Amino acid sequence: MNLRQRPAPTGGRGPYAPPQPPLHPEFSEPFNIIPIHNLLIDHPSLRYLEVRAAAAALRSAGDLRKPPFNPWHDSMDLLDWLGLFFGFQTDNVRNQREHLVLHLANCQMRLQPPPTAPENLNPGVLRRFREKLLKNYNSWCSYLGKRSQVRLPNRNSPDLRRRELLYVCLYLLVWGEAANLRFLPECLCYIYHHMAIELNYILDGRVDESTGQLFVPSTCKQYGYLDFVVTPIYTMIKGEVARSRNGTAPHSAWRNYDDINEYFWSRKCFKRVKWPLDLSSGFLSSMEGRVGKTGFVEQRTFWNVFRSFDRLWVLLILYFQAAAIVAWKRSKYPWQALESRDVQVELLTIFITWSGLRFLQSILDAGTQYSLVTRDTKLLGIRMVLKSMVALTWTVVFSVFYGRIWSQRNSDGMWSDRANERIIVFLKAVLVYVIPELLATILFIVPCIRNVIEEANWRIFYVLTWWFQTRTFVGRGVREGLIDNIKYSMFWVAVLAAKFSFSYFLQIRPLVQPTRVLLKIKGVKYVWHEFFTSTNRAAVGMLWAPVILIYLVDLQIWYTIFSSLVGMTIGLFSHIGEIRNIYQLRLRFQFFASALQFNLMSENQILNSTTTVVHKLRDAIQRFQLRYGLGTLYKKMESSQVEATRFALIWNEIIITLREEDLLSDKELELLELPPNCWDITVIRWPCALLCNELLIALSQATELEGAHDRWLWSRICKSEYRRCAVTEAYDSIKYMLLEIIKYGTEEHSIVTNFFVEVDKEVGNEKFTATYKTTVLPKIHEHLISLIDLLLMPKKKIDKLVNVLQALYQLAVRELPRVKKSMAQLRQNGLAPLNSHTDAGLLFVNAVELPDVDDAFLYRQVRRLHTILSSRDSMQDVPKNLEARRRISFFSNSLFMNMPRAPQVEKMMAFSVLTPYYDEEVLFGKEMLRSPNEDGISTLFYLQKIYDDEWANFMERMRREGMQDDRDIWNTKSRDLRLWASYRGQTLSRTVRGMMYYYRALKMLSFLDLASEMDVRQGSQNMSSIGSMNSGMNTQGYQASGAPGSRNHLSRAGSSVSLLFKGQEFVVALMKFTYVVACQMYGVHKAKGDSRADEILYLMKNNEALRVAYVDEVHLGREEVEYYSVLVKYDQQQKREVEIYRVKLPGPLKLGEGKPENQNHAIIFTRGDALQAIDMNQDNYFEEALKMRNLLEEFKVNHGIRKPTILGIRENIFTGSVSSLAWFMSAQEMSFVTLGQRVLANPLKVRMHYGHPDVFDRFWFLTRGGISKASRVINISEDIYAGFNSTLRGGSVTHHEYIQVGKGRDVGLNQISMFEAKVASGNGEQVLSRDIYRLGHRLDFFRMLSVFYTTVGFFFNNMMVIIMVYAFLWGRLYLALSGIEAYAMNSENNMALGAVINQQFVIQIGIFTALPMILENSLEHGFIPAIWDFITMQLQLASFFFTFSMGTRAHFFGRTILHGGAKYRATGRGFVVQHKSFAENYRLYSRSHFVKGIELGVILIVYASSSRTSVTAFVYIAMTISSWFLVVSWIMAPFIFNPSGFDWLKTVYDFDDFVNWIWYRGILVRADQSWETWWYEEQDHFRTTGLWGKLLEIILDLRFFFFQYGIVYHLNITGNRTSIIVYLLSWIYLIVAVGLYIIIAYARDKYAATEHIYYRLVQFLVIVVTVLVIVLLLHFTSATAVDFIKSFLAFLPTGWGIILIAQVLRPFLQSSIVWETVVSLARLYDMLFGLIVMVPLAALSWMPGFQQMQTRILFNEAFSRGLQISRILTGKD
Repeated sequence: MNLRQRPAPTGGRGPYAPPQPPLHPEFSEPFNIIPIHNLLIDHPSLRYLEVRAAAAALRSAGDLRKPPFNPWHDSMDLLDWLGLFFGFQTDNVRNQREHLVLHLANCQMRLQPPPTAPENLNPGVLRRFREKLLKNYNSWCSYLGKRSQVRLPNRNSPDLRRRELLYVCLYLLVWGEAANLRFLPECLCYIYHHMAIELNYILDGRVDESTGQLFVPSTCKQYGYLDFVVTPIYTMIKGEVARSRNGTAPHSAWRNYDDINEYFWSRKCFKRVKWPLDLSSGFLSSMEGRVGKTGFVEQRTFWNVFRSFDRLWVLLILYFQAAAIVAWKRSKYPWQALESRDVQVELLTIFITWSGLRFLQSILDAGTQYSLVTRDTKLLGIRMVLKSMVALTWTVVFSVFYGRIWSQRNSDGMWSDRANERIIVFLKAVLVYVIPELLATILFIVPCIRNVIEEANWRIFYVLTWWFQTRTFVGRGVREGLIDNIKYSMFWVAVLAAKFSFSYFLQIRPLVQPTRVLLKIKGVKYVWHEFFTSTNRAAVGMLWAPVILIYLVDLQIWYTIFSSLVGMTIGLFSHIGEIRNIYQLRLRFQFFASALQFNLMSENQILNSTTTVVHKLRDAIQRFQLRYGLGTLYKKMESSQVEATRFALIWNEIIITLREEDLLSDKELELLELPPNCWDITVIRWPCALLCNELLIALSQATELEGAHDRWLWSRICKSEYRRCAVTEAYDSIKYMLLEIIKYGTEEHSIVTNFFVEVDKEVGNEKFTATYKTTVLPKIHEHLISLIDLLLMPKKKIDKLVNVLQALYQLAVRELPRVKKSMAQLRQNGLAPLNSHTDAGLLFVNAVELPDVDDAFLYRQVRRLHTILSSRDSMQDVPKNLEARRRISFFSNSLFMNMPRAPQVEKMMAFSVLTPYYDEEVLFGKEMLRSPNEDGISTLFYLQKIYDDEWANFMERMRREGMQDDRDIWNTKSRDLRLWASYRGQTLSRTVRGMMYYYRALKMLSFLDLASEMDVRQGSQNMSSIGSMNSGMNTQGYQASGAPGSRNHLSRAGSSVSLLFKGQEFVVALMKFTYVVACQMYGVHKAKGDSRADEILYLMKNNEALRVAYVDEVHLGREEVEYYSVLVKYDQQQKREVEIYRVKLPGPLKLGEGKPENQNHAIIFTRGDALQAIDMNQDNYFEEALKMRNLLEEFKVNHGIRKPTILGIRENIFTGSVSSLAWFMSAQEMSFVTLGQRVLANPLKVRMHYGHPDVFDRFWFLTRGGISKASRVINISEDIYAGFNSTLRGGSVTHHEYIQVGKGRDVGLNQISMFEAKVASGNGEQVLSRDIYRLGHRLDFFRMLSVFYTTVGFFFNNMMVIIMVYAFLWGRLYLALSGIEAYAMNSENNMALGAVINQQFVIQIGIFTALPMILENSLEHGFIPAIWDFITMQLQLASFFFTFSMGTRAHFFGRTILHGGAKYRATGRGFVVQHKSFAENYRLYSRSHFVKGIELGVILIVYASSSRTSVTAFVYIAMTISSWFLVVSWIMAPFIFNPSGFDWLKTVYDFDDFVNWIWYRGILVRADQSWETWWYEEQDHFRTTGLWGKLLEIILDLRFFFFQYGIVYHLNITGNRTSIIVYLLSWIYLIVAVGLYIIIAYARDKYAATEHIYYRLVQFLVIVVTVLVIVLLLHFTSATAVDFIKSFLAFLPTGWGIILIAQVLRPFLQSSIVWETVVSLARLYDMLFGLIVMVPLAALSWMPGFQQMQTRILFNEAFSRGLQISRILTGKD
């Protein structure tokens, strides 16, 4: 109960009237949540004293100086006063007024103990809010050495509260109208700082020196703040965006949001920007003379990976060097080698390398950041130069000292004392060199000292740290506490120990002997012209290259292994997966009931402001008892009818919700619900599904133990709690039912009453078995079932009922007692009719009075009794729906996990949910559901087969709601049908439904908080009676088509707790929860009459707490447009959409990335302390919404040394059942969002924000740049930057797995690939970002490792694995073509070298990435199911999919770092069942997979034809099998996972379509119509790349010339000559081939259309000449036919290399005649590549059985759920 009694709601509504929103008249001014503009209105929210207190505090502007130029009214408040003085918009003022009042009222409600005067605003509430809101501003002032302008009088001053309110209101108004400037938190601090100065001038009555009048701010006019403050900065940002050329310009050429914000991190902003803003300053200019980049320059280079994480690479390189030195000694163990002084001295070279790497780092710093050096930042330039000089000096010093050591040693011939002295000198230099590292180590061990030093704004600390890092506002004090420090340090020490041990013993040491052998081999006879014949170093390099790459990559594998094991261990201790299924829930259901009470029902608030140790200990003990089934807590609940009823209300609401979602059938609803306590039943009425079969077992026990003592029999029955309850409930129900159907006042009624009285007496005396024969009970049981069957029949047969009652009478009175009684004794005991003439056969004839057929509640109880009596199965399959089972299991398991106790709803933290929406599907249309695809299958048919059980439940519900004919589903029930389908897609309606469960849950919890015991008990009984009146089922539980009330909905009308609401619950829920959907295009949709606008309006109409924010474009005249942020809602009284707020914007919304800009414009309309970011592809569940109060309490708990700023939430991927691909994606994603993020949060402390549904500390982020970043391209993965920002600004991100939110994923291969490309490109951009650089340098070493290997490092290592494959294969090809391999195999030491050459270096990283998935599945579902799932995945070719995805990530990550071109890729979230054409797949995967796969295939073929090892098939296969697997995966995966991918007819049609696309020549056509358009689009990334990117691309393309160089020397025509002339002459063939092609092309263009005979003549001549040349070569030279095949493999790659280089040089070649030839050749090559890919596809399509096998692989999961794919793909219904 609430400690402060609320005034009772008025309006005359009874406590059990149907729920309605709180009534209010049509106010002249629309409002959002509370009508704060008029406190005299009778609105439920205004009955809260806290609301009135906050509003009253704002109305204290009476004696303030009145604003000029505008009339002042007494009704105005402080916000109006500020708005008039500073030129804020009226609706901004209105919005922030409600924002502030609502927040202060909610804060005051949470005070504990409650204030003595709740009608006054509590000073502590205002003070804490002001400190939190202005904390970043105060920190900024301190950082810049400026005095904060928040000047408050002393605590006792009467003006203190008003001053505090003015400063808080001013910040909220500045923020609320700042538009895109909200991404610039320190810019807002600058603006606020000067406006606070002006506010102080006004409050102090300062006189303006220039006018001699009282000071008036320059913005004191309508739209003054927008026009004179926001718009100039916005215009400058817009100009910078224009300079970016839509994101294609280099990042270094324009200022992004971060650059502009970081300009305010130095004191120069006060001199340059000034106040009022100096429009002529370089900062506000986007033209020449403007301010350049600030703080950081994003340069596009791979060196960023080294530059940002230099400490990692230094460690890896130094260890590799040390390990190689030790291994070269060839001792058995490394410590044995270290005993050698030579080795000890050689190890000193690592310091030379270390200093050299520092020099490299300094050069990279200078080379990338030189443009930051200006007149104002001369010190930065000096430091760059000094760092390079110092690093170079150390390198020289170490080199000289090292040389002196060996010169002394060599001159002495031994390690003399003088040589040792020189070693000591070297070590002294080393000691000086590592002093900074030692200091850093000390500060690492004591992190709190480092935090203090970094956060202190003392100049001495700045001077001391100047050399080591640039002073920045962020990245200070980010070290974690000592305990966390120890935990993640131990983790990484274990990982590094395993990695380095493995690397030394299994990677480095085994290569030492082969390397020695190779270097010793002399006189190698090279097959080609070798330029460096003196040594075999090139061969050694080829040998070591794959090993070095593995060495650099495998730390990712070790991290994966250890994080999986640690994550699983943490999961075990977190009690995840303890209740995995319904069976396990059944065993613990009674404890589950108590756990639900313990966690979800608010505890009585203790009076202390802090929780006592005793209180925490008591909670821990109780949770321990619940978790392990200790004690009998459920008995306590059973003794309290109120607690039992509260549990029943919550449980039933969950089950009703599942029924509304059609996850349950009506029958399953009855089996799972907890019926209200009635019929005088004295035990908890557990769900029928738990009681089934229990009564029959009890009967068998009673029969077996005939004659045993009551206590013994009852103890046997009571061993099962459910059995005890089933027996008691059955007995009480039978007694009540019999007395209900027999007329009261009749002799029969008296007989039955007396019989039960006698039985009760014997049971009480524990003499039941002594008095009665338990062997008769089965007969009674059979007759009772017959009786109930008759009662449930549609047509009642009284005579049969009487017969059964008479039989029961005979059994009970005559056969049941052990001692038979005479008639006289029976009459004396009241068990026989008093009239001796009454025959027993006439008993009950006129005494039966059946209840009304419309009394559905009674018949529902009868059906329950029938189930208890008759069911013989254990009902383990209830519910049948897998999703319902999963949700119930997870919910029940989560209540046994550790979570904070829930406060009352009134005392919980308020929160909002924000969903950005652009133009995705809101609600599926009828035509979309009906329209068949090319295979003749409609979306609805597909859904019916995927969700067959849910479709059956839906149709059952529709029939119960009045649908007469199934065909009416398209007419009268079309809206329900569209909703049903939409709730199974990834639509806005699904997301809205899920998020509105918060509102529904809060209303119910609020009722349970505020309701008295009488309310709960009587409400439950009244709810039962109302339910019996409103049900439309007949006595058997089936829908009666003509039954009155049959159109009533199942739950909302009759069975829900909402029937008990009194009205106050609605306003409490609205004050605590707001849902804002940022429908950016809603205004455009309304203007166009788009159906999506109507559907959004429908959602608002049906969801009271839903608000829609959109951008309205108002066209004033010629090209003049005004933009507004608008908030609308649906007014339930006016029955229309009403506009609440309209805030003018300085210009178009979208300057940066669209999604964060959309979030940013709507965030001003959110409310509360917390903000949950939810995406358009998410869902929520009612039972999870119940736990939101618990989750929000986490913000009050220290996790380490900080309270969290982001609460991470577990996600459930709900798209896994659509296809095998969706399952793979779902499984991969699930392991990351559970196990992966669990480890990142604890112990690694580097969890970021990986997208939704995390919950943000709203006011923390509101003042620090928002919940995402929005700069073009660099912030394309906008979500993760919120995590980066939080970490760098001293926040903390946690992860909580006792609550989950649904999430959809892409389900088709093309969708998945575009998603992977988007993520990989985003990570490529992150590599360049300042956030990653600062995390790499500001975090300690071990957290830096965690950041790298869980963000960009994963993608970098993914790319390195692919490079490793290339290095391995090119190395093998070099060894084979050069002749070294053959020579080495014939040498004496061939065994050692052969063993290495035949190694398979390419580790399949896929098995290690699958480890987290296996372990998490083991944890949550059991080890055997996890292994079975993994095997099933492999049988469904999951390895092909994961290998293919690896190629996608590597391609787009590498391309983005090298050239840029990252862009948002709309993946689409529809159902993928249609076949994708070959041409579409070729366009999508040609450059990323097909061409690379063909290249690797050619290498493998050439190697097979040239290598000595390929003579042995086994050796060749063992060596290249994984490489061939990669080739097959990259070429065939798009067709394996393409519906109808191996259909012969479709393959034929696809090839025709592909050929037409290749040869189509049109102007201004789309890429899907013309090859040429697509080809040019594929080169777009060269437009964004720089000179170095182009040079590196050309260098990489030169590898294709190696084929020709290597192969020509193996042709027979060369006669084993190795002169360079051979290679040069080979180019003649290439030139001739191109010349012939040009001749034919020229002839085609000139003669083909007009004089075709000449074209044919030219073709004939070319063919004749070619054949003649071939014949002459074969006859007069040593050329053979094999030579021509080899030549084909040699010259084709050369041609492709030429084309690739020509693409890079396109700006120079496009205007020349050469370009047309390049385009024509490129077309031929793509035709050739298409044919190569098509050949295996066509072969598999032609072979019988492959199509069926592919269908089985692709849709296996759907098969197991009843999907008939064979019918779908043939279009048959």
